[in-house]
Amino acid sequence: MSGGTFPPTVLNVAIIGAGPAAFYAAEALLRDGPPATYVDMFDRLPTPFGLVRHGVAPDHQKIKNVTKSFSQVAADPRFRFFGNVEFGRDLSLDDIRAHYHQVLFATGAQTDRRMGIPGEDLRGSHPATAFVAWYNGHPDFQDCQFDLSQERVAVVGVGNVAVDVARILCLSREEMEQTDMPRHVIEALSQSRVREVHLLGRRGPAQAAFTNPELKELGNLADADLVIRPEEAALDELSRAEVDASGDRMLQRKVDMIAEFAARPPEGKKRQLLIRFLVSPVELIGDTSGTVRALKLVRTRLVASASGTLAAEPTGEFETIETGLVFRSVGYRGVPLPGVPFHERWGVILNESGRILDEASNEPLRGMYTSGWIKRGPSGVIGTNKPDSVETVAAMLEDAAAGRVFAPVELPREAYPATLESRGLRCVTFGDWCRIDAVEQALGAREGRPRAKLTSVAEMLACLEAPAENLPHAAAAAG
Repeated sequence: MSGGTFPPTVLNVAIIGAGPAAFYAAEALLRDGPPATYVDMFDRLPTPFGLVRHGVAPDHQKIKNVTKSFSQVAADPRFRFFGNVEFGRDLSLDDIRAHYHQVLFATGAQTDRRMGIPGEDLRGSHPATAFVAWYNGHPDFQDCQFDLSQERVAVVGVGNVAVDVARILCLSREEMEQTDMPRHVIEALSQSRVREVHLLGRRGPAQAAFTNPELKELGNLADADLVIRPEEAALDELSRAEVDASGDRMLQRKVDMIAEFAARPPEGKKRQLLIRFLVSPVELIGDTSGTVRALKLVRTRLVASASGTLAAEPTGEFETIETGLVFRSVGYRGVPLPGVPFHERWGVILNESGRILDEASNEPLRGMYTSGWIKRGPSGVIGTNKPDSVETVAAMLEDAAAGRVFAPVELPREAYPATLESRGLRCVTFGDWCRIDAVEQALGAREGRPRAKLTSVAEMLACLEAPAENLPHAAAAAG
């Protein structure tokens, strides 16, 4: 097919990214699109599933079961996965326009927001996502160094990522041995000298972003006592009014649980996990070598904002926590992609209901779409991406029916993977991923764990070159 003709029964779509939003979009396209709908999914890593693999906490294995439904999507003969292919380096927007009718970007929010305080770049100050990627075996982060000889760690934020970081720092070796953490991570965390983990929230208990199950989990760690100051667990008048007015039983249960934990005496466990409320970082204090040695906090109080929500206002009362290791988890933002309009302040691709907009005219760009965190910002849970992607796919199919698509000169089934391989790329198919998956599970089974992750692209590619019967041995040797 060439010349830009568009039969209404044919639709070829490229999806950039392989996380939940990408798979939910692929599912909707294959289900609701024309009979001859074909989806090619590209990811720069050899492995699919995005943050399910590299973001979901390793001690939360049940959440990762969602990949079973994604694998069913991948089993459709109209679907192809091209791993180890990076958009902007190996694959350009011009390539996509030449071979596809539409493209959907689902690349997530890949970097942390900054706190914007003095000392943030001192040695020992890290984005939480780097630590999460390290303990989850992301190939890009295995050389990261975290000073686990420190006895006190501060985690800024009380959202789910901050809670994960704090909990992982407090796990016993026995708890870690039930996870899919890389072996070198388990060894490093087992030898950690961390004794106190401070989880810091600038607002109060009623505004904490963590869920009730997450809170309960923190209160039942084998090696760590959960400590909350009674005076910080108590609701101020504005928060009490907010909780009462909400009628939210889960929120009421959360503040009740926080009060219950605050009243519970420590049991003398190996570590303490301290949840602090109404404190906000104002400065990281370093030593002469440029290493963080303390975190200065200001006490806050809640005030009604113009939007009707409760905002944290500094009181002018300060305190200092001595620490050599700080993780910030105060929000996440997307990363711009070559040739794709980006809203710098919001940290998302410029779009309306998933249609990518031209920066000058604010009109939809033909054939270009987005879904997931890079579309709406970092909000919700894995399942939140499903209706988000369905919304985008509805716009894609509406535009396809109207002929508002790219004019490909050669369709991808004819051009790929030969075009990519001619550029020296080793494309990883979904079948290849299944081989990697089997190796990881076999290696994990030897240790009584769900899997033992391969943590470098070289390891993954090496095991694909080995005979099937030798795969676990080859992977172990590569590691």
